[in-house]
Amino acid sequence: MDKSVASARTAISGIADGATIMIGGFGPCGIPENMIRALLAQGAKNLTIISNNSGNDRYGIGILIKNGQVKKMIMSYGGNNKTLQQMTLDGRIEIEWTPQGTLAERIRSAGAGLGGFYTPTGCGTLASLNKETREIDGTWHVFEKPLRADFALVKAWRGDKAGNLVYRKTTRNFNAVMATATRATIAEVEELLEIGRLDPEQIHTPGIYVQRIFQGERYEKTVEFRTVRSRNSLV
Repeated sequence: MDKSVASARTAISGIADGATIMIGGFGPCGIPENMIRALLAQGAKNLTIISNNSGNDRYGIGILIKNGQVKKMIMSYGGNNKTLQQMTLDGRIEIEWTPQGTLAERIRSAGAGLGGFYTPTGCGTLASLNKETREIDGTWHVFEKPLRADFALVKAWRGDKAGNLVYRKTTRNFNAVMATATRATIAEVEELLEIGRLDPEQIHTPGIYVQRIFQGERYEKTVEFRTVRSRNSLV
């Protein structure tokens, strides 16, 4: 089945106000740049976004936050986004802080059809407030529920028109697990191939999880923190 569409704009059609969206990536690494820009132009509001982080003021999810489209973030880190910090202090956006490993496991649990899990991470802190706790083998654990979404926007290196995806190195991050935990997964790829061109042994996300796929037009692939030193320091 050919699941390919012509553009990011077409791919995100159907995302309405109030949707819950998972967005893959780790910092700027492996984020669906084209779909984020398309969502900015489309203008859907009151969004709940599940992601590892919030980007910054000019890149990634941060541009959606700055444009007032995001009602709530479920994430593990927001330190590089000044707009998010101010909006949080002003009460203009809701944040659900989740430890990074817990966030990944909550998403994986949804994809695996599990009802949740116990973890010692965050137990006894604000992360466990109003949650069930239990002592297991002498250690207190907090019960975490699975995380599901209406849509997952993921980015892969290569894909075919059936929706099979191959990620490159670190860009696999949250993309692969998010693709399994949602009602509709939309993928953008740097190279879109005909069905049968990918080596089955190299596929990371099978096409059964993907509903739409397209080839991205432009990628900035920005570096979050650029650190340089003089050539003399290498001698």
